[in-house]
Amino acid sequence: MKEVQDFYFKKAKKEGYPARSVYKLEEAQQKYRLLKKGDKVLDLGCHPGSWSLYAAKVVGGQGLVVGIDLQKTSGGGKKDMAPIHWLHGDITDAEMLASVRGVAPAFDVVISDMAPSTSGNKWADQQQALALARRSLAVATEMLKRGGNYYCKVFQGEDVDAFFKEVRALFVSARLVKPKSSRSESREMFVLGMGFGG
Repeated sequence: MKEVQDFYFKKAKKEGYPARSVYKLEEAQQKYRLLKKGDKVLDLGCHPGSWSLYAAKVVGGQGLVVGIDLQKTSGGGKKDMAPIHWLHGDITDAEMLASVRGVAPAFDVVISDMAPSTSGNKWADQQQALALARRSLAVATEMLKRGGNYYCKVFQGEDVDAFFKEVRALFVSARLVKPKSSRSESREMFVLGMGFGG
């Protein structure tokens, strides 16, 4: 397993991404094409910026990326990439959503790699992670254009099925994704919803 970790870590550094998590989005993109040229993308929990940088590359110069995190994030600005607007703050604040709307009133894709600060208590951590996933879904329902896509991190547990049903009810199709780049012992997986019903 350590070899796999090292492989993705080195690959990320070589390709100019601050974290190996970029490949969890790249794998989904290669398989499901959730991001398209010219898309406006909202990245929740964006620090240290790998997902935003990757999305900016995929959607290209005609697209737009807005990244939000409690930690300050920076980077981007390369040729043929979408402009990235980094916002520093809490997505659960109404003022932050207003700031997002100030950049773009609606988005084609909402992605979320948000995770709580872990306590070591599996049940408590899973509940906290699920609360963040539900928050990201609430933001997606407010900010997504009709037909838009949603990709969100969750942790396996008894309540994930209920969350998945909520996503499935809002999108034309929904699936659970476990990327190869995700550590095999990790309980993380991703919910992908495509074709938002509005």
